[in-house]
Amino acid sequence: MLHTALLPFLLLNFAVATAAPPLRPHFYAETCPEAEHLVRDVIKKNMEREPRSAASVNRLQFHDCFVNGCDGSLLLDDTPSMLGEKLSLSNINSLRSYEVIDEAKETLERVCPGVVSCADILIMAARDAVVLSGGPDWEVKLGRQDSLTASQKDADDIMPSPRANASFLIDLFSKFNLSAKDLVALSGSHSIGKGRCFSIVFRLYNQSGTGRPDPTISPIFRENLDKLCPLGGDGNVTGGLDATPERFDNQYFKDLMNGRGFLNSDQTLFTYPKTSQYVRLFARNRNEFLKAFVEGMIKLGDLQSGRPGEIRQNCRVVNSRPIDVLP
Repeated sequence: MLHTALLPFLLLNFAVATAAPPLRPHFYAETCPEAEHLVRDVIKKNMEREPRSAASVNRLQFHDCFVNGCDGSLLLDDTPSMLGEKLSLSNINSLRSYEVIDEAKETLERVCPGVVSCADILIMAARDAVVLSGGPDWEVKLGRQDSLTASQKDADDIMPSPRANASFLIDLFSKFNLSAKDLVALSGSHSIGKGRCFSIVFRLYNQSGTGRPDPTISPIFRENLDKLCPLGGDGNVTGGLDATPERFDNQYFKDLMNGRGFLNSDQTLFTYPKTSQYVRLFARNRNEFLKAFVEGMIKLGDLQSGRPGEIRQNCRVVNSRPIDVLP
């Protein structure tokens, strides 16, 4: 999505920002051969300090790539002239672990300054968070450049709500050439991590404005959630997205089949015919899930904006600022 308002900005920066080469594995084999090892080491150390950081880091790829491609725009802090994505409706008080990406970038800058993009760090880190949680490993394609801007509005317009249903999500994912199977497999990233009570209070007490709980929630599970998330309670209290929130496995899908999905957008995958077949498949066959998840992550990582970019020195700010453009 390229807004005409951005054209002066992009044209101005053409001299310092050029189109990226095609993505490929081992992109940094000659320019920064230790890049992938260094990023994984940072992720491992952070997971040892806080296991929940694995899920937080993994989520960053989806939230970055869906908004104008995988370009690190998610990482930019707001400026007086730009409202970025961090405070968008889907990200504020939700996304975490930006400091983990900062640490990885600082580590790489000491070894090979100005070489590895923040956008590529996000891709490597998301993969490593899965691997270190017991999930599959895969070869990531690299060579992305970092965006020169970010847009809170674009994030608000694109990113789905925890209240979204499967039909809406299928339509949304199809816009990015991602299938219903990709949707269900990528939703399996919720095999690790926790969600906030804020995201499910409506399910517990006022589903679809009925003043009643979501009937698809298992009664026993609903009792547990009622205790965790009482009406009028602290919306920032968290609960596991599945029964094994620190282990990347297919328990998430088994939980959906038993009415134990934490988020509405998760449970609806089992109640909707076009997605329930994949929930059943992945629940009974872990290898099928892992294979589909890797395929989905690679396809997600291929999303590109086509805009010129740069290699940021600091993931939170662009290297150079645009000057005023005369009308």
